Amino acid sequence: MYNRNLLLAEATRNDRRWEAVVSRDASADGTFYYSVKTTGVYCRPSCASRTARPEHVRFHRTARDAEEAGFRPCRRCRPDQPSLAEQHAATVTGLCRLIETADEAPTLGMLARHTGLSTYHTHRVFKAVTGLTPRAYAAAHRSKRLREELDRGRGVTDAIYAAGYNSSGRFYESSDQVLGMTPRNYRAGGANTDIRFAIGQCSLGAILVAASSRGVCAISLGDDPDALARNLQDRFPRANLIGGEAGFEQLVARVVGFVEAPRLGLDLPLDIQGTVFQQRVWQALREIPAGETMSYTQIARRIGSPAAARAVAGACAANPLAVAIPCHRVVRNDGGLSGYRWGVERKRALLDREAPART
Repeated sequence: MYNRNLLLAEATRNDRRWEAVVSRDASADGTFYYSVKTTGVYCRPSCASRTARPEHVRFHRTARDAEEAGFRPCRRCRPDQPSLAEQHAATVTGLCRLIETADEAPTLGMLARHTGLSTYHTHRVFKAVTGLTPRAYAAAHRSKRLREELDRGRGVTDAIYAAGYNSSGRFYESSDQVLGMTPRNYRAGGANTDIRFAIGQCSLGAILVAASSRGVCAISLGDDPDALARNLQDRFPRANLIGGEAGFEQLVARVVGFVEAPRLGLDLPLDIQGTVFQQRVWQALREIPAGETMSYTQIARRIGSPAAARAVAGACAANPLAVAIPCHRVVRNDGGLSGYRWGVERKRALLDREAPART
């Protein structure tokens, strides 16, 4: 029996889920459950109860699996009920739909009345789940609607009002932040917009860095420098692309330095254009520390869309800023590497370089 307990304990310690139990990792809630033979109960990974002896622990894929194995739900963490994070995610999802369908951006007080929470708590929960304040989310959604209206070929004035701006003057005060350029230039594929770029070499191959007046708008990796330049031109077909400036190449050197040594950090202004959902995903990616990874499912939960793991993968694939928005830190639920816009081998290399940050 003694030897059997040693083997059971060793098997539990070698299971990657055990670390989540020991650290009470709330981000693992819902991905699995664990039961304790001596108490007859099953718990969430984040349960605050005293950590059980590893030889007494079993892991279960779902709460139903644990109950069918003869265990009852813990009264402390209530694993048979929606977790607090899931409740918050559902609340925020409802607020997002309210913001998206409103003719004008709802005030924080209106959102709080909808949830039955205080304005302070509503604001805090919304930002914790989405990474954005309600006001910033409303602004991002409105800018997405504007881009859609312009892409449909609507006149600039009609598009501004259709997107929910109360006046054209109010929009033009922030047009540079919304589109990165004037609306007419946006419709014209970046016409009259200067985008500086340079192509260098790093240990992962060719690297292209491009920036508008607002900040870095593209970081691309590849084997063919000419292909990287063509992709930039396809993205901004009528922009004024300016290459070969000595001063700008210093910026490329900074990015290359970050690729080679990720723990140095990369503090650069970014010009990020994307849908509301993409921006929520990209913000969540930027919050993953070097040396750590998260699954697509965990990211989906973090942004308040627990069923949107596939959409999260799509947002990662659409990321225009390699390494600056670290989509290479997102892995499958089993920890395996999946597709990467710039190649799985580059993803593996980046993660290997960041691995020392775990110690």
